[in-house]
Amino acid sequence: MSGRTTPAAPLVPDLNVLVIGGGIGGLSAAIALRRKGHRVTVIERDPTWSVYGVGIIQQSNVVRAMDQLGVLDAFLDAACGFDAVEIYIPDGSRVARIPTPTLVEGKPANVGIGRRALQKVLGDSVRALGAEIRPGVTAETLDQDETGVSVRFSDGGEARYDVVIGADGVYSQTRRMVLPEAESPEFTGQSVWRYNFPRPEGLDALHVYNGPTGVGLVPMSAETMYMYATTPEPGNPRYPVEGLAATMRAKLGQTAPAIRALAEAITEDAEVVYRPLEGMMVHGPWHAGRVVLLGDAVHATTPHLGQGAGMAIEDAIVLAEELSAHADPEAAFEAYRARRYDRCRYIVEASLAICHGQIGKGPPVDNHKATAEMFAVVSQPI
Repeated sequence: MSGRTTPAAPLVPDLNVLVIGGGIGGLSAAIALRRKGHRVTVIERDPTWSVYGVGIIQQSNVVRAMDQLGVLDAFLDAACGFDAVEIYIPDGSRVARIPTPTLVEGKPANVGIGRRALQKVLGDSVRALGAEIRPGVTAETLDQDETGVSVRFSDGGEARYDVVIGADGVYSQTRRMVLPEAESPEFTGQSVWRYNFPRPEGLDALHVYNGPTGVGLVPMSAETMYMYATTPEPGNPRYPVEGLAATMRAKLGQTAPAIRALAEAITEDAEVVYRPLEGMMVHGPWHAGRVVLLGDAVHATTPHLGQGAGMAIEDAIVLAEELSAHADPEAAFEAYRARRYDRCRYIVEASLAICHGQIGKGPPVDNHKATAEMFAVVSQPI
């Protein structure tokens, strides 16, 4: 399946679809919709269409999803596979090695991949399938009626679409435009730091270190890995770029000896990626008329279970399936939300529980148990 590039005929007349947001969820939606034979345009606010240079964990359900999208071979060529998660306590002792289920026969259970490499895999596929990507463009207005949505763009252009998909992230302008009363993202009290390192010999799994400062080491290629560290950040402070490497090193000062030793190599301010963690779950509708949302726009999660991107990719596949199975887009949107709500809510709430346990806002969570439970949940069909 991964080599297929010819769109299949849809079960309903082909739709003209606008996807707002050229991130992981938006590009996945474009691929899934083109595979179903629909016409797709993707707009992306950032004129440089850039992403962070650090990595991202993609777990077994994402490997399966990439197979469903038909991009698995290119995805795995750009990634580093691994089949287990190791759990460590704050003194550096390993307490568990959790095998992770392989959902695609003969393929790795999980991968680490650079965000830029992932964007290239998805973007190349979108273009190869005949969809248009327009960086540096936003949707200024969405005027809809029973038959479609008229869109005015920031570059002065106008067009009409059968369906509009808001895949524009946690701060979604599309959500504010069509669902102004929906929930908004809230700061969790914790932030995440990321940095790339050479990959040491023997790192064949995701290493997760528990403690007030949670740390993970993720293999990203044969030569590289990245570290993420979650830290309590009361008051949601902002740190200047100058001195950011020294600040990250200091934040790791009470972690396991191996992490403290690794932290000495954090020297480049511009290579540190710092982001406050915000969460949100939209409990009401995920659409208004012919405009629907996916990914962080409706269920932004903290990274503690490594499933934020995975949920967006699964959203994209399910949404394309339902749009191709229903003549009425609103019926498709309702079916899509019905399939996705419980799974996404579980990820948001379980991830937030780990976050709150780490910073003392809730009871501590056993990472071994939480990780095993998560794998059992996401292994189920979407």
